[in-house]
Amino acid sequence: MSLKRFDQLIGTLRECLAGLPDKRKGSNTQYSMETIGLSAFSVFFTQSPSFLSHQKSMEIDKGQSNAQTLFGIEKVPTPNHIRAMLDPVEPEAIFPVYDAVYRALDEQGILESFRGVKNTRYIALDGTWYFSSQSEHIHCKNCSSIHHKSGECTHYHSAITPVIVAPGKPYAIPLRPEFIVPQDGHAKQDCEIAASKRWLDKNGAFYNTGNDTLLGDDLYAHQPFCRRALLHNFHFILVCKPESHIDLSKWIDLLEPGKDIHTTKMRVKNGNHWEEHTCRYANTVPLTEEEGALKVNWSEVTVTAKGRQIYHNSFVTDFPITGDNVAGIVAGGRARWKIENENNNVLKNRGYNLEHNFGHGKEHLASMLVSLNILAFLFHAFLSFCDEAYRLIRSTLPTRRTFFEHIRALTCYIWFPSWQALMDFMMRGLEIGSYAKAKN
Repeated sequence: MSLKRFDQLIGTLRECLAGLPDKRKGSNTQYSMETIGLSAFSVFFTQSPSFLSHQKSMEIDKGQSNAQTLFGIEKVPTPNHIRAMLDPVEPEAIFPVYDAVYRALDEQGILESFRGVKNTRYIALDGTWYFSSQSEHIHCKNCSSIHHKSGECTHYHSAITPVIVAPGKPYAIPLRPEFIVPQDGHAKQDCEIAASKRWLDKNGAFYNTGNDTLLGDDLYAHQPFCRRALLHNFHFILVCKPESHIDLSKWIDLLEPGKDIHTTKMRVKNGNHWEEHTCRYANTVPLTEEEGALKVNWSEVTVTAKGRQIYHNSFVTDFPITGDNVAGIVAGGRARWKIENENNNVLKNRGYNLEHNFGHGKEHLASMLVSLNILAFLFHAFLSFCDEAYRLIRSTLPTRRTFFEHIRALTCYIWFPSWQALMDFMMRGLEIGSYAKAKN
């Protein structure tokens, strides 16, 4: 079945959740794992911590609830029961749902619009924290730790959250995350680069279309990661700061202008004002001073407006750079920030509350809940492309926050027989599309 509607998305999630491992023994199974997983997911999807309690009240008053009709939740478990049952479940158990949404976006040609230089698709990588605590009572075996000079210890969880991005696109498409957790058989604490390499090893073949480019910050512009990217047949455009790549910077300074290092200037309109973009670039320079160093291609961009510098950065890539493509390569490198603006910032500050402690547990609860949270974000991204009513409502309301405020209020007080009925109600109230024509 090709996913195109909200009910199909929920059906795919329900099927996956029904197969979650169940630690219970005996007959104490009043709530299925499917119901437990859907209950947690509904809170993230509606961005309403009180969604389940409101639906319990609605069921008592009206004999039916939106938890039933929108998400297929027949009985609502308690929050503590949800946490207890999800704690032993590894987040990889729901990755097939990520894959199903990815395939649906691909089948409908939506991912083709996320293309950049050399018609490659951009996948941005970045690490982000989603939990931290200095309490000696709130931590688990999967926590990372920072020991401070004061004697205090910060326990935290973090993950690599890859997304598909493109210059000029106001959306990010989340892919399977990779969690930064202590690794069996390793004395050193896990880190962002090690987790990113694991992500490539696990997922490179699945996501690689043969024409994909990895984007990352300065942390990724180092030889081991670049070689791993090339091994998996990915291109790369990575931020490369002079202060952390001293050998490369010295090499660039020795190049002869006009012969080895070239300059291209462009006048670019940004909104209602003009900018001057000055790009310098050089090909086949060693990333390090060590023997057998990887040769990369380097570019630098300086943006000025009204004589004032407003942006400066440099990048390394495996793409040969010319005067014709340097602007595209720089734009690709700058698109890395979309993982911060369109993904991490949205998840943390625009209602998903990624860093809120929804539940920590002793095993996998924190990572399982954050996986459901990111999946909810992915569902909303999917609907913004594939659900016309959803897209029109989002574009009519002034902000994302307003949209979710409306969703929370409506589902709290009014019962809807389906997702489409909710969308129709909002379209009618906002006088959008055929409803506006009908009124006129």
